[in-house]
Amino acid sequence: MDFSHPQSHVGITVPQQRRPITINPRAPDFPSNPNLPFISFDIPVASSSSSISYGLPPPLPSHGGAAFGSFEEEPPLLEELGINTHLIMKKALNILNPIRVNSDLHEDADLSGPFVLCMMMGLFQLLAGKLQFGVILGWICMASFFVYVMFNMLAGRDGNLDLYRCLSMVGYSMVPMVVFSALSLVVPHRGIGTLIMAGLTVLWCTRACTNQLVVLAPYADQQRSLVAYACILIYIMFSFLVVF
Repeated sequence: MDFSHPQSHVGITVPQQRRPITINPRAPDFPSNPNLPFISFDIPVASSSSSISYGLPPPLPSHGGAAFGSFEEEPPLLEELGINTHLIMKKALNILNPIRVNSDLHEDADLSGPFVLCMMMGLFQLLAGKLQFGVILGWICMASFFVYVMFNMLAGRDGNLDLYRCLSMVGYSMVPMVVFSALSLVVPHRGIGTLIMAGLTVLWCTRACTNQLVVLAPYADQQRSLVAYACILIYIMFSFLVVF
């Protein structure tokens, strides 16, 4: 009897026989008909001599740094920033000279040296238990502005002092004060020796700053006492930071 097609016999329905499905684990073989279109997804492997461009820029040639220059030809970082450490050291040692201050050396004004001196003084004060970095920077800016206004009023039209140069002069004249701040760490605090050192330091700083200022105007030498009075007030304030 053929059960491939269901037949009805007196109202009885014979179910269709199902054949088992076998799965071939091998991949099916596609018919090799040349008329059928077939797309190949094989990606060819590029050789070492050829390059495929995907919209990226071509690689830069490497010639041992010759394209951009070698690091040996680069100037030092401090020189690129305009910081001359040799000149800063020379100016600081010139201020420490008790005989004569070379004013021509300070014509090339800079703020790198004064900033380093203020940070050194703040560090010595920090070792003494006083956090005064902001106070020192603020006071030296206000003091420089005070000297700038005072000197230009005294010199009149003959004065050629600008604020940048004034800040450089007042800052470099802080070298004795920085030394005093360092020595105060080993000297008995608020003793007679400390007060004597403070007085000598104030006179030293005042003399250095005054000698730099009076050469900027032709008749400023006649008013040296007024210029020195303004300078001594400034460095007395800084000595109070060290002593007290």
